[in-house]
Amino acid sequence: MSAGAPVAVLGLHAGRVPPGTEDLLAGATLIAGGHAALAVLGPPSAERVPLTADLGPALDALAAHDGPACVLASGDPGFFGIVRALSERLGPERLEVHPAPSAVSVAFARLGVPWDDAVVVSAHGRDPSAALAVALRHPKVAILTAPSAPPAFYAARLADAGRELAVAERLGTREERVVRGTAEELAGGTFGEPNVLVVLDPAARAGERARVWPPRTPDGWALGDDAFEHRDGMVTKAEVRALALARLGPGTGDLVWDVGCGSGSVAVECARLGAAAIAIDRDPAALALTERNAAAHGVPMRTVLGTAPDALDGLLQPDAVFVGGGGAALPGIVDACAARARRTVVVTLALVERAGPALQRLAAAGLETGGTLVQASRLRPLADGHRLAAENPVVVVWGRRP
Repeated sequence: MSAGAPVAVLGLHAGRVPPGTEDLLAGATLIAGGHAALAVLGPPSAERVPLTADLGPALDALAAHDGPACVLASGDPGFFGIVRALSERLGPERLEVHPAPSAVSVAFARLGVPWDDAVVVSAHGRDPSAALAVALRHPKVAILTAPSAPPAFYAARLADAGRELAVAERLGTREERVVRGTAEELAGGTFGEPNVLVVLDPAARAGERARVWPPRTPDGWALGDDAFEHRDGMVTKAEVRALALARLGPGTGDLVWDVGCGSGSVAVECARLGAAAIAIDRDPAALALTERNAAAHGVPMRTVLGTAPDALDGLLQPDAVFVGGGGAALPGIVDACAARARRTVVVTLALVERAGPALQRLAAAGLETGGTLVQASRLRPLADGHRLAAENPVVVVWGRRP
């Protein structure tokens, strides 16, 4: 056979290849797989190539091999598996993929929970913060964990999220175990590898489908001011909110702080766009407003009572921060947010004199800065026509990590 011969990629479950693929394995002259799979399933006459964290040597061997070859992979190798690397190196036309049930599908099966509306994320070789943000925001999440951030890592950070957790470990083996519990109960646990962490809102566990299905981004943002309960017009106006959202760029996998949240309109809009959000304010009434607005728009929201910047200590590191207040404490708040934000900080200011110092502090933190004066007039009915009613101008400044 030529070097362009097909490569059979066999998904393993319960230590077995998919039914009907036994002859592909038996006839292979090169087998690539994990050490355990090779020891048990590899034909004695075949060349054995271990799959390790560095896939390069195995891919080289498969590309150079001129006979029938098999790759042994767990579960569905096209689902966060080796098919991506094989397709990029060998070309999809050379692959014959025979999947077994994925670890995620088996985990939900063990729980008796449907997963067609679940968000699935992998933390292998990735910063776990994105998976954590998804678990904070979405009602049904499966995380393929990594040894560097095991289930206990997430459990310790989900303690206040009102979620139910389950860890499905070593699925399909004799050591298979599914452990259910609260975040507090699982935070101190140790679990076998590999494992899947399932994070559920109690309503999702009960079988309630996600509110919006199929999932999509909202059909509009920068909602009207009347979309939020607020006190005496104290709400970030829609025109200002539109620019703030454009600079924050919230989405699935992000965590956003709304510092000095007021009515929580920015935090709620970030959550509607898929981000997890934490709203911080020193006024209990503001947090109550924020919680009611979050409930009205069907998004989860964590609220923190306290005065910034001290109230920011101990919070999970954000991807983006919106600062909508601050007064005399503003310099310290900007410093604290610029030091913690992974991507961007947006600050709205009613006093133009505060714009220059805010920009200087963002730049001193190594952020690329910019600013705009938002000065909008809204159409209002007047006699047989309309008049222009000016809104108070607001300065929006921002800093973005290069």
